[in-house]
Amino acid sequence: MTSFDYDLFVIGAGSGGVRAGRIAARHGAKVAVAEEYRVGGTCVIRGCVPKKLLVYASKFAEEFEDAVGFGWTTEKVSFDWVTLIENKDREIDRLNKAYIRNLEAAGAELIQERATVAGPNTVALASGRKVTARYILVATGASPFVPRHLPGHELAITSNEAFHLERLPSRICIVGGGYIAVEFAGIFSGLGVETVLICRGENILRGFDEDVRSHLSSEMKKKGVEIRTRSDIARIESSGTGVRVTLNDGAAFGAGQIMFATGRVPNVMGLGLAEAGVDLTPHLAVKVDAWSQSSVASIYAVGDVTNRVNLTPVAIREGHAFADTVFGGKKVAVDHSLIPTAVFSQPEIGTVGLTEEQARQGFKAVDIYKTSYRPMKHTISGRDERTLMKLVVDGDSDRVLGCHICGPDAGEMAQLLGISLRLGATKSDFDATMAVHPTAAEELVTMREKWVPTK
Repeated sequence: MTSFDYDLFVIGAGSGGVRAGRIAARHGAKVAVAEEYRVGGTCVIRGCVPKKLLVYASKFAEEFEDAVGFGWTTEKVSFDWVTLIENKDREIDRLNKAYIRNLEAAGAELIQERATVAGPNTVALASGRKVTARYILVATGASPFVPRHLPGHELAITSNEAFHLERLPSRICIVGGGYIAVEFAGIFSGLGVETVLICRGENILRGFDEDVRSHLSSEMKKKGVEIRTRSDIARIESSGTGVRVTLNDGAAFGAGQIMFATGRVPNVMGLGLAEAGVDLTPHLAVKVDAWSQSSVASIYAVGDVTNRVNLTPVAIREGHAFADTVFGGKKVAVDHSLIPTAVFSQPEIGTVGLTEEQARQGFKAVDIYKTSYRPMKHTISGRDERTLMKLVVDGDSDRVLGCHICGPDAGEMAQLLGISLRLGATKSDFDATMAVHPTAAEELVTMREKWVPTK
């Protein structure tokens, strides 16, 4: 039998890579994990976790305003960006150390340098050393896309740099319409920055339910975010106070900062994958099968580098399934359907299952139940904000196909709704469930009238 230095070599210590390394080591494998930046990956270091901390910070301005209606006096509040970033960095440092401890406690070796694939069973380290492994797992994630052809693109930042700005700009232009764009629009706007969102499409959040897209857009505009759809950037120029942005329709305006949030690209460049015989998709992601195996039998890939469903919990599940399949004697294929997800926009989105548009394409009869209402809190705060809830139901089987919420705590509700939909809950099951009163979630079990579109 051929002898290898390691049973498994993981390239990339993000959420998927760390989970795969830990579980494989617990199954008895000799594991090494290489990371060229910081352990924890995009989500922990410069993604989901720091982003949500900034979302929390940006909501306090409205909380202080709302408190007045409940008898509080809040004249002497102030905000300091530097303090927020220092505290955020302190928490990220703590999580980084925790990830390292957990990885090493499981018995995996951490190698903190860049690693590339040098063959089906060989990894080359930046130090010049080469090691062999029975299996190689690529878990290098993805990076923000910046349109290099655009004049002045070098003047823009991405979400990576947004977490480390020395000061807040007075005005920011955010380009994009997806998760990251709408989340950062809410963050900056909530912190008092004049915010313009530029979106090429007809509306923000392509792929989400149309009612949710429209509802969020309306609510964001109420909060002061300027949203320009069917627009794109023609060029960016430096100005004395920041940048001057020119759109494709000729409109131009100034901003202190411009940020691109126009998607992410898999981190495959320079990894040696093609040279090792690994097939890539047309979008330059690692092409894998249901068990995350590439075209080279000894090389696997999980997470955003495969461009399947680019969400942290998905990468974690894929990494765990890989380890169980290859080292645990239990073949596990990840089910990428019915994935609950949250967008930490303001207001928040929580969704699971099919959109109305998707359901109508795949089912003969579709029933819609939806409601829009003013949250109880704002009956006293006076804030003009509404919550949207929507159920998409198979009219023949009564099974709930999708649930979509835009409002406070929507993400928390989506997690539990994901369990219900995975178990095949019907609308009758929802109706038979006792409501928790007074809550927002009770609306999910009290909607009785089918929605009929107006002609």
